[in-house]
Amino acid sequence: MRRVLAPRFWGVHLLMLVCVAVAGLLGFWQLDAWHDRRAAEARDLTTAAPVPLDEALGPDEPFPGDLVGQPVDLEGTWVPGATVLVSGREHDGRAGYWVVTPLAVGDGSAAIPVVRGWTPERTAPPDPQGSATLVGWLQPPDGSAPPDDDPTDDVLTSLRVADLVQRVDVDLYGAYAVAQEGQDGLEAADLDQLPPVGQFTAVRNLLYALEWWVFGGFAVFVWWRHLRDTLAAEDAAGRPAQEPVG
Repeated sequence: MRRVLAPRFWGVHLLMLVCVAVAGLLGFWQLDAWHDRRAAEARDLTTAAPVPLDEALGPDEPFPGDLVGQPVDLEGTWVPGATVLVSGREHDGRAGYWVVTPLAVGDGSAAIPVVRGWTPERTAPPDPQGSATLVGWLQPPDGSAPPDDDPTDDVLTSLRVADLVQRVDVDLYGAYAVAQEGQDGLEAADLDQLPPVGQFTAVRNLLYALEWWVFGGFAVFVWWRHLRDTLAAEDAAGRPAQEPVG
Protein backbone atom coordinates (compact mmCIF):
# COMPACT_ATOMS: atom_id res chain seq x y z
CA MET A 1 0.00 0.00 0.00
CA ARG A 2 2.88 2.37 0.79
CA ARG A 3 4.25 1.95 -2.74
CA VAL A 4 0.84 2.74 -4.26
CA LEU A 5 0.65 5.96 -2.23
CA ALA A 6 4.11 7.08 -3.30
CA PRO A 7 4.25 10.70 -4.62
CA ARG A 8 5.17 9.54 -8.14
CA PHE A 9 1.71 7.97 -8.44
CA TRP A 10 -0.23 10.99 -7.21
CA GLY A 11 -0.83 12.29 -10.72
CA VAL A 12 -2.30 8.92 -11.78
CA HIS A 13 -4.53 8.85 -8.71
CA LEU A 14 -5.72 12.40 -9.34
CA LEU A 15 -6.46 11.70 -13.00
CA MET A 16 -8.51 8.62 -12.05
CA LEU A 17 -10.51 10.53 -9.43
CA VAL A 18 -11.24 13.35 -11.88
CA CYS A 19 -12.38 10.91 -14.57
CA VAL A 20 -14.65 9.01 -12.15
CA ALA A 21 -16.13 12.22 -10.73
CA VAL A 22 -16.83 13.71 -14.17
CA ALA A 23 -18.29 10.45 -15.49
CA GLY A 24 -20.50 10.07 -12.42
CA LEU A 25 -21.81 13.65 -12.59
CA LEU A 26 -22.49 13.48 -16.31
CA GLY A 27 -24.22 10.14 -15.86
CA PHE A 28 -26.55 11.53 -13.18
CA TRP A 29 -27.17 14.60 -15.35
CA GLN A 30 -28.33 12.36 -18.20
CA LEU A 31 -30.42 10.30 -15.77
CA ASP A 32 -32.15 13.48 -14.57
CA ALA A 33 -32.76 14.46 -18.19
CA TRP A 34 -34.34 11.04 -18.77
CA HIS A 35 -36.69 11.49 -15.80
CA ASP A 36 -37.54 15.09 -16.79
CA ARG A 37 -38.37 14.23 -20.39
CA ARG A 38 -40.60 11.32 -19.37
CA ALA A 39 -42.37 13.50 -16.82
CA ALA A 40 -42.78 16.24 -19.43
CA GLU A 41 -44.36 13.81 -21.89
CA ALA A 42 -46.76 12.64 -19.22
CA ARG A 43 -47.89 16.24 -18.72
CA ASP A 44 -48.11 17.14 -22.39
CA LEU A 45 -51.67 15.88 -22.86
CA THR A 46 -52.92 17.63 -19.74
CA THR A 47 -51.75 20.97 -21.13
CA ALA A 48 -53.31 20.40 -24.55
CA ALA A 49 -56.20 22.53 -25.79
CA PRO A 50 -59.57 21.30 -24.53
CA VAL A 51 -61.86 19.46 -26.94
CA PRO A 52 -65.63 18.96 -26.68
CA LEU A 53 -66.50 15.91 -24.63
CA ASP A 54 -68.49 14.30 -27.44
CA GLU A 55 -65.44 14.50 -29.71
CA ALA A 56 -63.28 12.68 -27.19
CA LEU A 57 -65.66 10.08 -25.79
CA GLY A 58 -69.21 8.87 -26.25
CA PRO A 59 -71.47 7.83 -23.36
CA ASP A 60 -71.40 4.16 -24.38
CA GLU A 61 -67.76 3.94 -25.42
CA PRO A 62 -65.00 2.28 -23.36
CA PHE A 63 -62.36 4.64 -22.10
CA PRO A 64 -59.49 4.97 -24.63
CA GLY A 65 -56.11 4.61 -22.94
CA ASP A 66 -54.53 7.37 -24.98
CA LEU A 67 -56.89 10.03 -23.58
CA VAL A 68 -55.79 9.93 -19.94
CA GLY A 69 -55.52 13.56 -18.88
CA GLN A 70 -57.10 15.02 -22.02
CA PRO A 71 -58.81 18.35 -21.21
CA VAL A 72 -62.45 18.45 -22.33
CA ASP A 73 -65.08 21.16 -22.41
CA LEU A 74 -68.05 20.22 -20.26
CA GLU A 75 -71.44 21.88 -20.46
CA GLY A 76 -74.58 20.57 -18.87
CA THR A 77 -76.76 20.42 -15.77
CA TRP A 78 -75.80 19.09 -12.36
CA VAL A 79 -77.68 15.94 -11.35
CA PRO A 80 -79.46 16.76 -8.07
CA GLY A 81 -78.98 14.62 -4.98
CA ALA A 82 -76.07 12.66 -6.45
CA THR A 83 -73.02 14.24 -4.81
CA VAL A 84 -70.60 11.80 -3.15
CA LEU A 85 -67.23 11.97 -1.46
CA VAL A 86 -64.27 9.79 -2.42
CA SER A 87 -61.98 9.14 0.53
CA GLY A 88 -58.22 8.66 0.65
CA ARG A 89 -57.33 11.65 -1.56
CA GLU A 90 -54.36 13.80 -0.62
CA HIS A 91 -53.79 17.43 -1.50
CA ASP A 92 -50.66 19.37 -0.51
CA GLY A 93 -49.76 16.60 1.91
CA ARG A 94 -53.16 16.63 3.63
CA ALA A 95 -55.63 13.77 3.71
CA GLY A 96 -59.13 14.50 2.51
CA TYR A 97 -61.89 13.78 0.03
CA TRP A 98 -62.88 14.41 -3.54
CA VAL A 99 -66.28 16.00 -4.03
CA VAL A 100 -67.95 14.32 -7.03
CA THR A 101 -71.19 15.28 -8.74
CA PRO A 102 -72.48 13.91 -12.07
CA LEU A 103 -73.04 16.47 -14.80
CA ALA A 104 -75.78 15.63 -17.32
CA VAL A 105 -74.52 16.63 -20.76
CA GLY A 106 -75.95 16.73 -24.26
CA ASP A 107 -79.67 15.92 -24.23
CA GLY A 108 -79.46 15.01 -20.54
CA SER A 109 -79.73 11.25 -21.03
CA ALA A 110 -76.13 10.64 -19.94
CA ALA A 111 -73.94 12.19 -17.27
CA ILE A 112 -70.23 12.24 -16.53
CA PRO A 113 -69.02 12.25 -12.92
CA VAL A 114 -67.10 15.45 -12.23
CA VAL A 115 -64.59 15.88 -9.42
CA ARG A 116 -65.59 19.40 -8.45
CA GLY A 117 -62.72 19.77 -6.00
CA TRP A 118 -61.07 18.63 -2.79
CA THR A 119 -62.10 19.10 0.83
CA PRO A 120 -60.57 18.05 4.17
CA GLU A 121 -64.06 17.62 5.62
CA ARG A 122 -66.02 14.37 5.58
CA THR A 123 -69.27 16.30 5.14
CA ALA A 124 -70.15 17.00 1.51
CA PRO A 125 -70.92 20.60 0.58
CA PRO A 126 -74.41 21.43 -0.74
CA ASP A 127 -75.33 20.06 -4.16
CA PRO A 128 -74.70 22.51 -6.99
CA GLN A 129 -77.77 23.78 -8.77
CA GLY A 130 -78.57 24.45 -12.40
CA SER A 131 -76.22 24.45 -15.37
CA ALA A 132 -72.45 24.59 -15.49
CA THR A 133 -69.68 25.16 -18.03
CA LEU A 134 -66.18 24.07 -17.12
CA VAL A 135 -63.00 22.34 -18.33
CA GLY A 136 -61.92 19.02 -16.85
CA TRP A 137 -59.25 16.37 -17.36
CA LEU A 138 -60.53 12.97 -18.48
CA GLN A 139 -59.67 10.05 -16.21
CA PRO A 140 -60.49 6.33 -16.40
CA PRO A 141 -62.69 4.93 -13.63
CA ASP A 142 -61.23 2.75 -10.89
CA GLY A 143 -62.40 -0.46 -12.51
CA SER A 144 -60.11 -2.72 -10.51
CA ALA A 145 -60.97 -1.21 -7.12
CA PRO A 146 -63.16 -3.18 -4.68
CA PRO A 147 -66.84 -2.20 -4.50
CA ASP A 148 -68.13 0.25 -1.92
CA ASP A 149 -68.47 -1.56 1.39
CA ASP A 150 -71.25 0.72 2.65
CA PRO A 151 -73.61 1.83 -0.13
CA THR A 152 -75.90 3.51 2.40
CA ASP A 153 -73.61 6.51 2.97
CA ASP A 154 -72.25 9.12 0.58
CA VAL A 155 -68.57 8.22 1.01
CA LEU A 156 -66.86 5.97 -1.53
CA THR A 157 -63.40 4.48 -1.27
CA SER A 158 -62.83 4.70 -5.04
CA LEU A 159 -64.42 6.29 -8.05
CA ARG A 160 -66.16 3.33 -9.67
CA VAL A 161 -68.92 3.96 -12.19
CA ALA A 162 -70.69 0.84 -10.90
CA ASP A 163 -71.01 2.45 -7.45
CA LEU A 164 -72.30 5.73 -8.86
CA VAL A 165 -74.80 4.34 -11.34
CA GLN A 166 -77.01 3.13 -8.49
CA ARG A 167 -77.41 6.69 -7.26
CA VAL A 168 -78.62 8.37 -10.48
CA ASP A 169 -81.45 7.90 -12.98
CA VAL A 170 -79.32 8.56 -16.07
CA ASP A 171 -76.61 6.62 -17.85
CA LEU A 172 -73.04 7.37 -16.85
CA TYR A 173 -69.97 7.75 -19.02
CA GLY A 174 -67.23 5.16 -18.62
CA ALA A 175 -64.95 7.94 -17.37
CA TYR A 176 -64.86 10.87 -15.02
CA ALA A 177 -63.45 14.38 -15.25
CA VAL A 178 -61.39 16.35 -12.75
CA ALA A 179 -62.28 20.05 -12.89
CA GLN A 180 -59.24 22.16 -13.67
CA GLU A 181 -60.46 24.76 -11.19
CA GLY A 182 -62.18 24.02 -7.91
CA GLN A 183 -65.93 24.58 -8.10
CA ASP A 184 -68.11 26.37 -5.54
CA GLY A 185 -65.18 27.42 -3.36
CA LEU A 186 -63.52 23.99 -3.24
CA GLU A 187 -59.79 23.56 -3.70
CA ALA A 188 -58.79 22.08 -7.05
CA ALA A 189 -58.24 18.33 -6.87
CA ASP A 190 -55.01 16.69 -7.97
CA LEU A 191 -55.01 14.34 -10.93
CA ASP A 192 -55.10 10.70 -9.92
CA GLN A 193 -53.58 9.39 -13.15
CA LEU A 194 -51.30 10.92 -15.77
CA PRO A 195 -51.00 10.00 -19.44
CA PRO A 196 -48.90 6.87 -20.04
CA VAL A 197 -45.32 7.44 -21.16
CA GLY A 198 -43.92 5.67 -24.19
CA GLN A 199 -41.58 2.78 -23.41
CA PHE A 200 -38.72 4.31 -25.40
CA THR A 201 -39.25 7.94 -24.43
CA ALA A 202 -35.87 9.62 -23.77
CA VAL A 203 -34.13 6.23 -23.88
CA ARG A 204 -31.11 7.95 -25.47
CA ASN A 205 -30.55 9.94 -22.28
CA LEU A 206 -30.70 6.73 -20.24
CA LEU A 207 -28.14 5.08 -22.53
CA TYR A 208 -25.87 8.13 -22.29
CA ALA A 209 -26.02 7.86 -18.49
CA LEU A 210 -25.00 4.20 -18.67
CA GLU A 211 -22.18 5.09 -21.09
CA TRP A 212 -20.74 7.65 -18.70
CA TRP A 213 -20.85 5.23 -15.78
CA VAL A 214 -19.18 2.54 -17.88
CA PHE A 215 -16.51 5.08 -18.77
CA GLY A 216 -15.99 5.80 -15.07
CA GLY A 217 -15.63 2.08 -14.38
CA PHE A 218 -13.19 1.77 -17.27
CA ALA A 219 -11.10 4.62 -15.84
CA VAL A 220 -10.85 2.72 -12.55
CA PHE A 221 -9.83 -0.44 -14.44
CA VAL A 222 -7.10 1.41 -16.41
CA TRP A 223 -5.82 3.01 -13.19
CA TRP A 224 -5.64 -0.39 -11.46
CA ARG A 225 -3.93 -2.05 -14.45
CA HIS A 226 -1.37 0.74 -14.67
CA LEU A 227 -0.45 0.46 -11.01
CA ARG A 228 -0.33 -3.32 -11.15
CA ASP A 229 1.83 -3.45 -14.29
CA THR A 230 4.17 -0.71 -13.08
CA LEU A 231 4.76 -2.33 -9.71
CA ALA A 232 5.14 -5.77 -11.31
CA ALA A 233 7.75 -4.40 -13.73
CA GLU A 234 9.67 -2.79 -10.87
CA ASP A 235 9.59 -6.01 -8.88
CA ALA A 236 10.83 -7.95 -11.90
CA ALA A 237 13.67 -5.46 -12.32
CA GLY A 238 14.66 -5.89 -8.69
CA ARG A 239 13.57 -2.42 -7.59
CA PRO A 240 13.58 -2.11 -3.77
CA ALA A 241 10.13 -2.47 -2.21
CA GLN A 242 10.75 0.63 -0.04
CA GLU A 243 10.67 4.01 -1.75
CA PRO A 244 13.90 5.95 -1.24
CA VAL A 245 13.57 8.95 0.98
CA GLY A 246 14.77 12.31 -0.33
